[in-house]
Amino acid sequence: MESALEEIEFLALSSNRVEVLRLLASEPHSRGELAAETGASQATLGRIIADFEERSWIRRTGGEYVATATGRIVADGFTDLLGSLETERRLRDIVQYLPTDAMDFDLQHLADARITVPSQTRPNAPVQRLLDLLRDAEEVRTFSHAFNDQAIRVVQERVSAGEQRFSGVFSPGAIDALAADDRLRDRLESLRAEPDASVRVRTDGVPLAVMIADDVVHLLLRDDSGVLQASIDTTAPAVREWAIETFDAYWASAEPLSDEWAL
Repeated sequence: MESALEEIEFLALSSNRVEVLRLLASEPHSRGELAAETGASQATLGRIIADFEERSWIRRTGGEYVATATGRIVADGFTDLLGSLETERRLRDIVQYLPTDAMDFDLQHLADARITVPSQTRPNAPVQRLLDLLRDAEEVRTFSHAFNDQAIRVVQERVSAGEQRFSGVFSPGAIDALAADDRLRDRLESLRAEPDASVRVRTDGVPLAVMIADDVVHLLLRDDSGVLQASIDTTAPAVREWAIETFDAYWASAEPLSDEWAL
């Protein structure tokens, strides 16, 4: 194990080594091509090539160099490790708020996700991101423990204008909160009356706040006290598949919203 860690350290201490091995694992390169793509000097490249040849990670073919089978194993493994660490670094500040117990996909699929956090100048930035997605989406599916006044206004206006199809599964608490406010109750009633909108209530509740807006999956993240901490959204196919499957499961176990729900 120690020798393997030493090899990892050998690569990690030089970005040029990592880049040269990655390039040679993809296709053959001459020293001139390596210099042009990495910006490394000929002296540096000479040392790197000698070190790699000593480890049998690369071989020379004519005037070019290419990774061996074991060199490709090292390049692929190190690339995967870098990707995992980069994803971890991006998610580090919000991972405690992610509903990981309910997220049946590898967090690596969030590598390119958009993370929105509140700031002093934009304390409502995560919700604003949600509203921006709602304003552009033609089809929205959501399962959530909340349905705030801004979101229901955008949805109701777009659905009534024939610009959006909406399906939502909510916890009883979300519906009760809307029913307690005359203005919001009227919006909910108007939304419920639209042919392109369907609202259901899940008696057992909905522990997540997820919206599928066309190809985008958006999650609102709160802490244990219910304080909004961030939002994250992505178009990763694996995350969208999870979101759709979860929505379908909640939808099947929910009841259509009726007058009995405090309306």
